Amino acid sequence: MYFTLTRALSQISKYNLAHISSLHKNDNNYGWTLFRMLHFSKKENQQYNKPLSAMTQMPRPGGIASFMRLPIQDTSQGLNVCFVGVPLDTGASNRPGTRFGPRQIRTESVLVRPVNGRTGAMPLETLQVADIGDIPIAMYEIQQAVRDIRSGIQKILNDDCTPLTMGGDHTITYPILQAIKDKHGPVGLIHVDAHADISDEVLGCKIQHGTPIKRAVDEGLLDCKRVAQIGLRGTLYIDQDFRYKWSRDQGFRVVHAEECWHKSLTPLMKEIREQMGDAPVYVTIDIDALDPGHAPGTGTPEIGGLTPIQILELVRGCRGLNIVGGDLVEVSPPYDVSGNTALAGANILFELLCVLPGVKYLQC
Repeated sequence: MYFTLTRALSQISKYNLAHISSLHKNDNNYGWTLFRMLHFSKKENQQYNKPLSAMTQMPRPGGIASFMRLPIQDTSQGLNVCFVGVPLDTGASNRPGTRFGPRQIRTESVLVRPVNGRTGAMPLETLQVADIGDIPIAMYEIQQAVRDIRSGIQKILNDDCTPLTMGGDHTITYPILQAIKDKHGPVGLIHVDAHADISDEVLGCKIQHGTPIKRAVDEGLLDCKRVAQIGLRGTLYIDQDFRYKWSRDQGFRVVHAEECWHKSLTPLMKEIREQMGDAPVYVTIDIDALDPGHAPGTGTPEIGGLTPIQILELVRGCRGLNIVGGDLVEVSPPYDVSGNTALAGANILFELLCVLPGVKYLQC
């Protein structure tokens, strides 16, 4: 904390202090957020990327379908945050199609506007954000694909840019966490999902979308006392899986979907923020955490899931945390011709952008 505040104070004369007024001193992580805001903020003449406006520039059906119709860059250089896709479904165990997830999320994201109408977050006023396309992967060889993803995320992190990744199946979170650990050490994890993803192997394979959390623990990628799994539900293979004993034995907090029924999750997120503390946190959200009535376009749907309102509460409840990256996975467009699953994914990613350190908020 001494380093954080000293570094921040040393830069006060160099940056626009108007941004600091958007902070709330009762935030859990005020000192860190202040530092990140000063670090990300530029001089007053800094021009931040803005999406094409459907009001004044280009109708929604027009233009290139980047995320939120933001500018497209080849690399993450000069960015604070980037949206990046990983079109992988080689690790899917049931319905395929998540290889098309990033493309469909971008298409549906034309409806996402730059100001959060409830929280007042205006992330594009203080963060330089762009869509950097997709990480090239060896789609036919999952072992090589994992190496490709790790390398791609490492490049982003080396540019001091925070990656928000569009999947792709949940396999992708494993190599992303490898890269995150290289940069930040073992991190806390907020994992919102219908499934715990803690299988050791499936049909003799160690890498697929049901194993990333087990692999992350085995490789020391996580600070296990700062891991929360929220929304778990569904049938199991063996009685040893009952109540996700393995996760609990690692020190994870496990929140069953049934514990979330008929209630707000805002009180839960207060407890999760206390669990996560000030250290780095990664957020991974599987779209199948939502009930399939709300998000049918996914590979392994489970009834009895969360509502879109609860997902918003979960993501907004991450405000104040030291988030160093996040992903939204398992959108499979072929199983939802309406596009509403991808639309939900696009909005969740925007909400995640809104809670990153350094975001400016309108004062209510």
